[in-house]
Amino acid sequence: MQYTVSYQQPNTHYIDIELEVNGVEESTIQFQLPAWRPGRYELGNFAKNIQRWAAFDAEGRELLHKKLTKDLWEVSTNGTETVIVKYNYFANELNAGSTYLDASQLYINGVNCLLYVPNRINELCELQLEIPETYRVACGLKSLGGFAFEATDFHELVDCPLIASESLQNDSYTVDNTTFYLWFQGECKPDFDRLKKDFIPFTEKQMELFGSFPTPEYHFLFQILPHRAYHGVEHSNSTVCLLGPSYDVMKKGGMYDELLGVSSHELFHTWNVKRIRPVEMWPYDYSKENYSRLGYLSEGVTTLYGDVMLLRSGVFSEVDYFKTLNQLLDRHFNNPAISNLSVADSSFDTWLDGYVAGVPNRKTSIYTEGALCTLMIDSKIREATNHQKSFDDVMRIFNDEFYLNNKGISESDYLSTINKVAGIELKDFVDQYINGTADYTAELKKSLTFLGLGYQSLPSDSFCEAYLGLKLLDNNGSLQVISVYPDSVAELAGIGVNDEVVSINGYKAGADFNQWCSYFKDEQIVLGVKQNYDSINNMYIDLCGEVYYKKHLVQRLENATYEQQESFEKWKH
Repeated sequence: MQYTVSYQQPNTHYIDIELEVNGVEESTIQFQLPAWRPGRYELGNFAKNIQRWAAFDAEGRELLHKKLTKDLWEVSTNGTETVIVKYNYFANELNAGSTYLDASQLYINGVNCLLYVPNRINELCELQLEIPETYRVACGLKSLGGFAFEATDFHELVDCPLIASESLQNDSYTVDNTTFYLWFQGECKPDFDRLKKDFIPFTEKQMELFGSFPTPEYHFLFQILPHRAYHGVEHSNSTVCLLGPSYDVMKKGGMYDELLGVSSHELFHTWNVKRIRPVEMWPYDYSKENYSRLGYLSEGVTTLYGDVMLLRSGVFSEVDYFKTLNQLLDRHFNNPAISNLSVADSSFDTWLDGYVAGVPNRKTSIYTEGALCTLMIDSKIREATNHQKSFDDVMRIFNDEFYLNNKGISESDYLSTINKVAGIELKDFVDQYINGTADYTAELKKSLTFLGLGYQSLPSDSFCEAYLGLKLLDNNGSLQVISVYPDSVAELAGIGVNDEVVSINGYKAGADFNQWCSYFKDEQIVLGVKQNYDSINNMYIDLCGEVYYKKHLVQRLENATYEQQESFEKWKH
């Protein structure tokens, strides 16, 4: 199959795409546009971006076609052996998994915009870009020279995003005969020496865990934006990371730590998800939902290991790492939904509402809960084997015995593998904390204590979060309620999600709302709240001293035993 991508007016954001299919023998042929993209387990409805769609034979005669579903077309071949489909795609969304066109770049995630023939998905694919001669291309596809590329099949074609631009900045480093490319697009001043100094150690640590790297080259594609942005998407031999603002990207204490974090996370995905994959996604079916309950493996394990690898490699100090662990604990303990929906069920339900807030207090995060459950299982394995085994061994088994044997992972495979490595039965743990919603606070404390760590819970720095149980979003001076802690004084007073707080004790509520709350803490607080149909009601709140939303601080145990100190060092290294 041969693809040609071009455009006429980049300001319109329309990309012109042509797909030529030869050797057609059927009276009809179907063309499918992917309904979702790997890495984001929800339907994308990409077909909504197609404005024009038509099919032709080799002589340019138009062929009849009809839509069978929202993203599946059928063409009557009329006896021709060559079918050429021509369509355009509106590319005006810029994130780590989108397709975008403007005067400065052509950025393609093929899984958004490239059609495929379902019964020929495993055939060789060629891609030709018709772009300015001054452009360079950052991409993991095999180059055929010029702006032509080749993929072994459709899976590889759409798993290799590309950035074509005149302003690309790049450098590279090599670890064990694998070349890693660093590509930056957008307003940015990358410090390549500093980047390589940090990227080489965590790359080495990840390769050390698995024994080798699965591809001869790897591409980090960074899209840098002038405003706040943070997003990453994994691929088999590349990743796209979207970060901003530009002035903060290389700043320690600013976005630089997040750049390191998302880069390590996405690199770990090279093994975990792109190769170690739930059986339900072996292979991917792009036409519909690929339901799986293993999000705690795919994203939870990667969330934990992405940061742990930065610690093990020395790129993150203990203080740096504890900041990320603090965030996980905050997200866990400040999410009342943990008692309503298990992490396994939340994985299944990503296809329902996984990437939006959803209704209040319904779902948990496969990233947060998966990471903490992995930390606890790792601790259990280490304790049962006196640190002779760890979750590292689980991942090696998944890679060596499943991926290398062309097998996906099932829930029973996950359980049997952690049991095998630990040498003890962990079914009760999985049933209670992964498949169930039992409170694992005591178990988490036990695991951290074994590793020589502890944490303290303190009131949130936000007074209204801590003592009213309200989380607010300041939208240009309008204070919108985005979360209410169950049974908090705010909820009992009658405040709900999407309400707007307009006043406090007669004074306008604005950016200094927290200061006013603290000021009136010793008396009744009266909030003017705009609710349904813009009616404003007074809500009367008497603080009771109870703390709702909290922050958590992880630290080494002050009075750690020798065994606990040793345990931490073995876990750390």
